[in-house]
Amino acid sequence: MDYGQFCPIAKATELLGERWMLLILRELSLGSHRYSELQRGLSRISPSLLTKRLKQLEDAGIVVRKTQQGRKGHQYFLTPAGKELKPLIENLAVWGMRWARGQLRDEELDVEFLMWDIQRRLQIDELPDGETIFCFIFNDIERYNNWWLIVRADSVDLCTDNPGMDVDLYIRSSLRTMVEVWEGDLALQAALDDERIDTQGNKQLSKTMLSWFGINPYADVRPGDPALTRVAADD
Repeated sequence: MDYGQFCPIAKATELLGERWMLLILRELSLGSHRYSELQRGLSRISPSLLTKRLKQLEDAGIVVRKTQQGRKGHQYFLTPAGKELKPLIENLAVWGMRWARGQLRDEELDVEFLMWDIQRRLQIDELPDGETIFCFIFNDIERYNNWWLIVRADSVDLCTDNPGMDVDLYIRSSLRTMVEVWEGDLALQAALDDERIDTQGNKQLSKTMLSWFGINPYADVRPGDPALTRVAADD
């Protein structure tokens, strides 16, 4: 992509405007460093394109690739130039929540991205000490409808294969309901009261779900009023 202009916005957009680029930066900003972690947050990008985009970011000095001590593969980290993009990513998130939300289409309900976000937003400090096992069950999809979160100390593992461990709390809902809760369009307490989300198991975990289930950090951003844009256009 080449705009043929010296404008700094044009120059920045030539790199950052490439498909998937801003979402890769989103994942890096949220703490994804391993290639497999990036793939989980971007389940619909092909491995070859993800590799290409990471190489472009590395060549531009936005990302640095480091070897993992005692492990195969590499980890990716934002450079100082990359860290300067964090406010841009955050502002895009706020703007998107306010002006670009609209009605979620079924094909946009990405269960892997949802569970990846739930994993990294889980409020571990609000959970009891020791091991805690959650099982999320989505009753309206056929593939990847069961997910397990295994909480140990300060780590949370996410898997789709039954770990064969005793589950402390089962959480059942439709995928759309959980996404609506995550986006802030449906209050978690309302979903629990209406039994759109059903919990079974440890009563204390069920009772305190509002404290440990961390939702989208931008969930409080309310949609803008389209009438305001029409008024501004008329003026």
